[in-house]
Amino acid sequence: MKTITTARIAVPFTALALLLASCGESPAEKQVNEQAEAIDKSYDAQADVVESLAEGAPKAEQQAAEQRADALREKGDEVEDHLKDMADKEL
Repeated sequence: MKTITTARIAVPFTALALLLASCGESPAEKQVNEQAEAIDKSYDAQADVVESLAEGAPKAEQQAAEQRADALREKGDEVEDHLKDMADKEL
């Protein structure tokens, strides 16, 4: 009777452990993903600064600043995606 009870308890915990192991990120992968998100936020902040510095400037300068800001945001997205892809493949 005691063996059956132990098995009844062990099987669900084993299944849960396998499920968590298969869908979770490794600590290294999690750290890379957090760094990638921080880098993307940094690019977004730089873009915000570029736009805010152009406020009140002539229209042409504002448009040029918007283009630079958009390029910064795009670069941040690209870097984030690249780092996350590399983490998925390597870690």
